[in-house]
Amino acid sequence: MSASIHDVIQQQVSENPVVLYMKGSAQFPQCGFSGRAVQILKACNVDKIMTVDVLQDAAIRQGIKEFSNWPTIPQLYVKGEFIGGSDIMSQMFENGELQTLLNDVQG
Repeated sequence: MSASIHDVIQQQVSENPVVLYMKGSAQFPQCGFSGRAVQILKACNVDKIMTVDVLQDAAIRQGIKEFSNWPTIPQLYVKGEFIGGSDIMSQMFENGELQTLLNDVQG
């Protein structure tokens, strides 16, 4: 991964409380997992989500996998910390952890 892509990703996750790397946009997800991730965040009443469409930039698409050492998209970051993909988001949502985590961001 080039230093510049790493720097771009680091800046995105540092400057935005909630960042979702996904396929498509929040309005038009391009895969079911990305769509589910957006639905979960909306169910948690998150109104400020920075979404990054990995389909628009191959360097970001590959770079985010290396940055997080996580092989799949979508990927959620909260306050600069990698949380996980849609499966982990679903588990955290079901047991209330995600709502608690995101309440801290919204407050």
